[in-house]
Amino acid sequence: MINGLVATADGPIKTFPLRGIKESPTYLHDGRLMTLDDTVEFFNLILGLRLNPQDKTDLLAFLRPSGVMAIICFSK
Repeated sequence: MINGLVATADGPIKTFPLRGIKESPTYLHDGRLMTLDDTVEFFNLILGLRLNPQDKTDLLAFLRPSGVMAIICFSK
């Protein structure tokens, strides 16, 4: 459960650029994720990534600096 909503997988996930991601909340096409923390937890739950707390912290540390240019592509 994230922001009071049940997280479920409902189709393929598109890749997206991360440039300036911390300056552009909300996240996802419908704005249901309010923070980067919520976004990381959403994909952890939906995709069964099994990220531990340190993995999440490391990923957020990577995503937060301005000017990050990368592509995320999750697949099972």
